[in-house]
Amino acid sequence: MSRIGNRELVIPTGITVTIDGNKITVKGPKGELSYEKNSLIEVNEVEGKILTKRPNNNKTTKQLHGTTNAMIKNMITGVSEGFSKGLEAVGVGYRFQVQGNKININANFSHPVVVNVPEGLKVEQVSNTEITISGIDKQKVTEFAAKVRAIREPEPYKGKGIRYKGEHVRRKEGKKAAK
Repeated sequence: MSRIGNRELVIPTGITVTIDGNKITVKGPKGELSYEKNSLIEVNEVEGKILTKRPNNNKTTKQLHGTTNAMIKNMITGVSEGFSKGLEAVGVGYRFQVQGNKININANFSHPVVVNVPEGLKVEQVSNTEITISGIDKQKVTEFAAKVRAIREPEPYKGKGIRYKGEHVRRKEGKKAAK
């Protein structure tokens, strides 16, 4: 039984949810998001709450039930509060430089790596080694953060690389442990 799918989503004040066939649109103070749901899942708005129902207990229907509920919850959170993901560069010479809608990354390569910021996202430079990616779409924010992190993932011996804020990198001993 899907616990996430059966969750009731309370619509906060200042946010409007429009259900038009298979398209769900959420408008709020930060913007507007829409989601095309599967036709198997039934979505209803009852007294300021969003309810999702499934017609049967097939495996794919159960999966879609929880996914649809989670997507609607993320849209409501995104247009009301927004999402943000922090990245930090660890290592000598590792740094970020935000210039308009581009990020200049020095990550111990022979050249700086330039990454374009997708539309709808905002990147703030906290310091030379820290940036914060924010936006209303959770998928875009986390996907872009993963793309930037993949430029130079943290390595396990010295811990150098680009990592998420607060991420713990498991360290290895190296050659000296073999003796």
